[in-house]
Amino acid sequence: MILVTGGAGFIGANFVLDWLAGADEPVVNLDKLTYAGNLQTLASLDGDKRHVFVQGDIGDSALIERLLAGHQPRAVVNFAAESHVDRSIHGPEDFIQTNVLGTFRLLEAVRAYWSQLPAERKAAFRFLHVSTDEVYGTLSATDPAFTEENKYEPNSPYSASKAASDHLVRAWHHTYGLPVLTTNCSNNYGPFHFPEKLIPLMIVNALAGKPLPVYGDGMQVRDWLYVKDHCSAIRRVLEAGQLGETYNVGGWNEKPNIEIVKTVCAL
Repeated sequence: MILVTGGAGFIGANFVLDWLAGADEPVVNLDKLTYAGNLQTLASLDGDKRHVFVQGDIGDSALIERLLAGHQPRAVVNFAAESHVDRSIHGPEDFIQTNVLGTFRLLEAVRAYWSQLPAERKAAFRFLHVSTDEVYGTLSATDPAFTEENKYEPNSPYSASKAASDHLVRAWHHTYGLPVLTTNCSNNYGPFHFPEKLIPLMIVNALAGKPLPVYGDGMQVRDWLYVKDHCSAIRRVLEAGQLGETYNVGGWNEKPNIEIVKTVCAL
């Protein structure tokens, strides 16, 4: 059994669907169902006893404690986050509440659960935190690609809140020994992508004969990662990642089997 948070969002839902398509290990799926969460993406799992959906917030410590005690997961995969740059600019408080305070409360509940596990299960337990390349800031046209050793230079309330959550996860490993893993991905695209994001927005506008918005001077470039390739990478990190390490997932690492699309977008 694993616990997935944010499992009705774009990346989280794809992860849950791919996980259950490839294995019989059950999933407890916790999602707050904000604007970006959509249970219709999980409709194919209706009636599937391997999938237990719970509506709730990672900031609800009592709920997290009940789920951990009741289901005894061997791992937690944390996708839960506010994740849109423009929304963070107009309303940063939600990003601080979920990405910083919510991650803190989730870590504390998981730490309490993990600390009382029998030795063998305690050693096998994992907490995998899914983050973003935006914590590294912006590359110029002549800069080398990001690596896991790049310093953090967040430039928006969103990326700052995710950077804070990454630091909390790292600290809970070094201070308390919590067995954590962190992934930092580039921009995802694929099935069930929320329509305000660039690629579905361009497609919907084009089909409707509407203008295609170009941001800034049109010279910005982003790496795009197919969401199912990202899910495969997360499964691999969960299986074999070194505790306390960060793994970049995306085109800047030039890793095999990662599909990359270059497109114009605001950085």
